[in-house]
Amino acid sequence: MLNLSQRITQRLQQSPQQVLLSSLLQLPTVMLEQKLKMEIEINPMLEMVDEMEMETEQEEEMELDLKEEEPEKVAAEEEKRDDEEYEAEEVEKEEIDWEAIIGDEENYEQRAPRDNSAEVFEQQEAALENLPEHLIDQLHLLELDEEEITIGEFLIWSINEDGYLSCSLDIVAQNLNVPLEKVEKVLRLIQHFEPVGIGARTLQECLTIQLEEREPRDELALEIMKNHFDDFSNKRFEKIAKNLNIELDAIKSVIEEISHLNPKPGEGYFSPHHNVVVPDLTVERDENDEFRIIQHDSNVPHLRINNRYKDLLLKKATTKQQTREAKEFVKKRLESARWLINSIHQRRLTILRVMEAIVEKQREFFEYGREYIKPMILKDIADEIGMDISTISRVTNGKYVQTEHGVFELKYFFSEGLKRDDGDDISNRRIKQRIKEIIDVENHRDPLNDQTIADLLKKEGFNVARRTVAKYREQMMIPVSRLRRKI
Repeated sequence: MLNLSQRITQRLQQSPQQVLLSSLLQLPTVMLEQKLKMEIEINPMLEMVDEMEMETEQEEEMELDLKEEEPEKVAAEEEKRDDEEYEAEEVEKEEIDWEAIIGDEENYEQRAPRDNSAEVFEQQEAALENLPEHLIDQLHLLELDEEEITIGEFLIWSINEDGYLSCSLDIVAQNLNVPLEKVEKVLRLIQHFEPVGIGARTLQECLTIQLEEREPRDELALEIMKNHFDDFSNKRFEKIAKNLNIELDAIKSVIEEISHLNPKPGEGYFSPHHNVVVPDLTVERDENDEFRIIQHDSNVPHLRINNRYKDLLLKKATTKQQTREAKEFVKKRLESARWLINSIHQRRLTILRVMEAIVEKQREFFEYGREYIKPMILKDIADEIGMDISTISRVTNGKYVQTEHGVFELKYFFSEGLKRDDGDDISNRRIKQRIKEIIDVENHRDPLNDQTIADLLKKEGFNVARRTVAKYREQMMIPVSRLRRKI
């Protein structure tokens, strides 16, 4: 027996337009350009303005030809339609009012002004050899059999960007079905390629290989690296001197020797694209000493609905070519195109509003420098411009602004605050900077511990606990006092 019942529930559901806008907000300008170029290839309803203007004359000629094409013949064909087919067409016209959709250009055209004052140059980059190519070239210079070449290439493609082997030799031997001893032999050859130490499995192995290649060999450095690495890395130099029965001063030469080694032999073999930040915005002063925000989106394609499809949709269906399936396909593509164009326009305005609010809240930073940054959280900006915190997070993530004081990620301007003894709020970024300044000028033979740094900050009016100093120090990747000590 069937039972019918009703239940009221609440759930949060985003429309396709909101999902699209959220995804576009997260993209930096460079990635947005790539996405839009892909969309142009996928969606035939989209076209760039420049392409449209180049085809204007051809379009007008085609339009004239269509108007002059045997109007009586067209009218006769219309009369031959069945009543049923005609009725179906009428229903479809009511469902999809193409004229209303296409004619509503105000809704989808991107009309936000663009700043084209900055000149754009296309930089021609030299072809660079990457790390695997560099190593494989050296591998093929050796007299190795086919199996050893296969092992070598497998090992080379398993080396990460820092130059270390990212998989175990057992896995390599198992995958290639070869003896482990042969894999170890090939790895030892690769480790002495240029750069020396490449393919090492640990930092100790990497530095040891480099010491073995240096001429003349430093036997003391090799002894310490092979048999006393843990004490050396933890700077227990007195213990090493005692175990080796040498003077502490002898350790200094070893430190000097090892400081010239490369702990990341893979660095330097990567595309410059991976190490370049392209600012999405610029904040600069105008002639009235007011801050002006410029968005670097002049290279973002300016999209419109393809004119040929406009004409096709606005033209009355006079033949059987416009099937129901074709119209459904065009309808979906048209909606997708309109959503995309609207979202691009909305993205631009949202980023601009967020940046304006940041400049207003952090005005002293933009005027005087990073020492004047104020505590600010995402909610402050969200409340200021009436948007959700998640939207602000998407806008500020991965996007950079160029200022008079450097290039900063938008997230840099958000930080928690601490109260000074005089009652003023101060950003934790300022505390971090002060900790770094104290450590930079400390006596390296007797470094300051976290409690001493906390005491110094309290004397300056910063009420900071020892554990807070430790947390900020670790975030800045500064080692503990014992590891900062130098002899």
